Formats: sequence, structure tokens, C-alpha cells
Amino acid sequence: MSFFQSFVCSPSNRCFITRDMMQRKGQINRATVRLTASVIRHGRALSDPTNVVGILGGDSSLIFAKKLIHHERELSFVLCMEPGLINQLLSLQKGSFHCLSGKPEEVCIDHSLIVEKLRCKRAILEKCGVCCIVMPCHLLQCWHDEIEEGCTVPFIHLGESVAEELKEAKLRPIEAGSALTIGLLATNTLLVTRMYQQKLENEGFEVLIPDTNTLKHIVIPAVQALSEKDFVGATNLLRISLHILLVRAVNRVVLASDELRELLPSDDPLWRKCIDPMDALARSTVKYAQSAERRSI
Repeated sequence: MSFFQSFVCSPSNRCFITRDMMQRKGQINRATVRLTASVIRHGRALSDPTNVVGILGGDSSLIFAKKLIHHERELSFVLCMEPGLINQLLSLQKGSFHCLSGKPEEVCIDHSLIVEKLRCKRAILEKCGVCCIVMPCHLLQCWHDEIEEGCTVPFIHLGESVAEELKEAKLRPIEAGSALTIGLLATNTLLVTRMYQQKLENEGFEVLIPDTNTLKHIVIPAVQALSEKDFVGATNLLRISLHILLVRAVNRVVLASDELRELLPSDDPLWRKCIDPMDALARSTVKYAQSAERRSI
């Protein structure tokens, strides 16, 4: 199942957007999000694009759009979605999990096709006149530079937003004389783990990731429990995973998992030790859009 849809959202109108987003195991899942929105034709220029944000990707774009509204209700944005890529990305993620579990499975994903499709969608956003573009998908960040190539507006990186936010927090090492260490818990692929690790290390952080046994016996079972709607079991396993990292003197844990990040309430002490990349990207995006608006005055 594949389709393309563009939406421009501004504070003037309000409606529901509901679309069949993807097909998993023969069942249709529907994604519904309440947005301030009106549909635009592909590539039509915006009347006032000064601080309009372009959002590129699949169903994670809808999750990010809600976060963007939460951080700044007056911010306008254009959604440019390609959910047809989701099945390919899910296959790649599944193959990585089998590999970690000691069950090798060959997964052939031609990422050049993904890059080509997203470049076309990116060009549509540029024609709309957006001030910047974001791509709120962990896995797609692995090909961010290729998708960005030739882009005429800033293309904000998810991993760099996380690293910059942690740097601006001016954290201190937990133990005197030790390095400033950030934990990383990713449930996507090894590619995602390496991407975040590289971005964090580029800012001078040491990065601690769960060992293979922790992944096999705690992290992956947590995701499986969630898929079976065992929320209590998934939450307990997530807590164990976070504790394993925190007892090793990490300052914060980057929770790079669309599956697990909603399990803990916002006032939970463990959650306060975590960084949600989606939130970091939303804050970076709002900050850039607001600066673009000030520059235009």
C-alpha cells in the first residue's frame, strides 16, 4: 500500500485527517490525528512561508506533528508523507532483531529507492516555500545526507538535535573524574544505534549501549510484549533496561524507540532521565522557525 499526501496546517482552520497508513500482517491500521489543517495541491506555494515547517516521512510524521503543535500551537507546517516506505523499513528492523536474537535473516533493502522517493517529496516541500525541513524517523536519518543533497533550505537532523540539546544542558559526569556518558536505547536497527552513537560522540560524549544479552533478553522482549498489548510487561522490561544503563553512571538515556517512549508517564523519575528524540527535534524545529520569522521582520 502506497500513497502520497500533502497537507498545510495553520492556526486558521481545524479538521480531522484520517488515512490508511500501512498494512501489517494483513490488517489495516488507521492513523488519526487532530491537526489545524487544509489540503493543498502538490507543490503549491504558500502565501506566507516565512516560518512554515516541512515535515517529511511516513506515519511518524503524524506523531511528530502532534508534538510540534504541543510545543508551539501557532506554528504552521506542511506534511509530506510516503507511508509506502514503512513496510520496507519494518522489514529492515525485523531483520536486525533476528540478527540480535541469534537468528540470522537476510534482508535486502534497496535504500537508493527510498532516497530517490524522499528526494522527490523533499522537492515538493521546497516548492511550497517552507523555511526548513525535518524528517522525524529514526531509521531514515541513516540516509539523511543523501536525501538532503541539493536541498535549498535547512534540513534539520534528528540525531544532531539530540546531541545539541544534551550539549546545551551542560551536564556534569555522575562520577568525579569520569567521562560524560550518555546511554542509548534503540529498538530499531543497528544502523540507528550507530547513527546516534556517531552524532553523540561528535559532540564529545561517551556512549553506552546495552550489551547483546540485555538486548536479547530484555529490550527485544519488551517490544514483543508491547506488540502483544502486554503493557505492564513491556513497562517493567523498559524500566529494567533503563536501570541497567543508569547504574553504569550515564547522565541521560536517549530513548530512540517509537514503540517504548509512551510507556512511562511524564512525571516518572525514570522518564526524567530520558531524552525523547522526537521532543528534541520539535524544540529545534520551533527554535529555527521562530528565528526565521524574526529575521524576516
